[in-house]
Amino acid sequence: MDHLSYKTLSVNKAAADKGWVVIDAGDSTLGRVASQIAMILRGKTKPSFTPNADCGDNVIVINSDKVRMTGKKWDKKTFVTHTGYPGGQKTFTPRELKAKSSTLLVERAVRGMLPKSRLGREQFRNLYVYPGVEHPHEAQQPVTVKLTK
Repeated sequence: MDHLSYKTLSVNKAAADKGWVVIDAGDSTLGRVASQIAMILRGKTKPSFTPNADCGDNVIVINSDKVRMTGKKWDKKTFVTHTGYPGGQKTFTPRELKAKSSTLLVERAVRGMLPKSRLGREQFRNLYVYPGVEHPHEAQQPVTVKLTK
């Protein structure tokens, strides 16, 4: 057999086969849902995965207001941000973040699981999170995906 008969194909942004996926986050644990969403956004569920290209699908997350956390994480876990100014450190709990917007909790969890680079920011733009069941992306004919347990 000729050693040149098999070539590794690298997918670039133009050649990527990007689809649309709907994920129902209702009654699911936040971390488990976020890790599977991050894998789909990166494209790791496809055989043509290329680590240095945006080859993942666009993900629509519905029912983000019904996501749950185990244990006492709603009150004990804290998020820390800093404005960059002296005395600008702010801490808040997941319950406070969900009270502001229930989509922010899912977005923050998924963003933390993506690469911290230009590619990660580009992949994060393919995420659409909605608190209820309705979403405005029916024209893209998204496929509903059941998450593994």
